[in-house]
Amino acid sequence: MFFYFLLALILFFIVMSLRTLFVPYRLKEKWVSFENFMYLFFVYITIMIGFGLIYTLFQMNGIPVYNAGQSPSLTYDFFHTLHTSIYFSGVTLFSVGFGDLMPVGMGRMIVIVEALIGYTIPAAFVARAVLER
Repeated sequence: MFFYFLLALILFFIVMSLRTLFVPYRLKEKWVSFENFMYLFFVYITIMIGFGLIYTLFQMNGIPVYNAGQSPSLTYDFFHTLHTSIYFSGVTLFSVGFGDLMPVGMGRMIVIVEALIGYTIPAAFVARAVLER
């Protein structure tokens, strides 16, 4: 039960972070500003840590979502799993992956959603900045 509560809470934070891209709010008048950069930085960090926590929840509950090229190992401690999950999330969000960790099972669908979000955030941010001028 606690697993589902944490999963719902993390998904709520991810959705609320993405929602900020679509609510009416005027960005600073400058096209490039420190405020706009920090806004985009924190949206990306929220998404990366959120998906990292989702991967950690699944891994710690015995549901493998990634492996390092061999059979999935679920014997690591929490901090090692968290570190690897956030790394996997960052690599997935910012690129197409390095190949050192591979999604398995239901992790494949989660990775597709995260990669899609990673590719659409810059487009949504630019559209928001341009359309509000």
